[in-house]
Amino acid sequence: MMNRRRALALGLAATAATAALVDAPALALQAHDFILGPPVPDREPKRLSPHVWMIEAPDGFPTPENRGLMANIVFAIGPGGVVVMDSGCSLQIGEMAIRMIRHLTTKPVVAVFNSHYHGDHWLGNHAFAKVYGADLPIHALPHTIDKIKGTEGTLWKGLMERWTNQSTMGTEIVAPNRAVVHGQRLALAGLTFVMHHYGTAHTPSDLSVQVLEDGLTCVGDIAMGNRIANMDDGSYPGTLAYYQRLQQATGQGQLWVPGHGSASRELLTAYGVFMSGIWDNCLRAVKEEKSEAQAKAMVLADPRVASRAATMQGFASNIGKYVSLAYLEAEKEAF
Repeated sequence: MMNRRRALALGLAATAATAALVDAPALALQAHDFILGPPVPDREPKRLSPHVWMIEAPDGFPTPENRGLMANIVFAIGPGGVVVMDSGCSLQIGEMAIRMIRHLTTKPVVAVFNSHYHGDHWLGNHAFAKVYGADLPIHALPHTIDKIKGTEGTLWKGLMERWTNQSTMGTEIVAPNRAVVHGQRLALAGLTFVMHHYGTAHTPSDLSVQVLEDGLTCVGDIAMGNRIANMDDGSYPGTLAYYQRLQQATGQGQLWVPGHGSASRELLTAYGVFMSGIWDNCLRAVKEEKSEAQAKAMVLADPRVASRAATMQGFASNIGKYVSLAYLEAEKEAF
């Protein structure tokens, strides 16, 4: 009896082992997909100028469907290599960007810039460091580097995973490793890159990168094509002042390339009109001792704001919050 029981147990174990072997590839694939999010479909770059191309994100906010592709990735191809301005919000998006770059050139990526510390603009660093080496120069302002190395980096990694239903899983935090300062000029890949920073705008450390030879400046999130800007870390009057000083420094005719939306020579002017519509009304409401609710009504009635309400991404869900932020800042400004 014992021998029969032992034989039966061994037979069952063998059957289970065989089944496990048969299912092993499927299980491995499932485990891989869980540890690493799925690849991001290719998105063809658009040529903006003689040296500069942009992979334009179709959406302004992350979703499971777009797998986090919400921010533009810009790159310049020079005689000596490729320079990337913002790397995207995941390993997978960075890998897609590298594939697109390789469709255009065999030259290596020699440097990356991160415009600020919000994760949709730098989590793709992982892909570039993985392919081009851990010492690949990744440039940012010192405050941005500190924020990414601190809690902000971990926060954004987790947020992206949550917002995309784990599509960005496997992405590691790779902080910038080269600090830059306002006014600095870097000769990279045979091109000249000029650093601009004029105080708090979208964040306290927004880096705008000018490609001197092309009359083009990447402005990160200080201005957006058709998306309402997150002002949690920013300043309305600071943003408007930044626009003025940046335009004075770069001269006429610049092509402005935003982190979200299409490039345009009118970008700063157009977005400045919208931002002024919020700020001017909040400041006036505070000075006239009107409530925040009254300030919001004034903002929504202003043609500078109302003209964007129907088409601007994120407007309906965020305008109340950003009016509140403007009103609080106006209280400080007025008193």
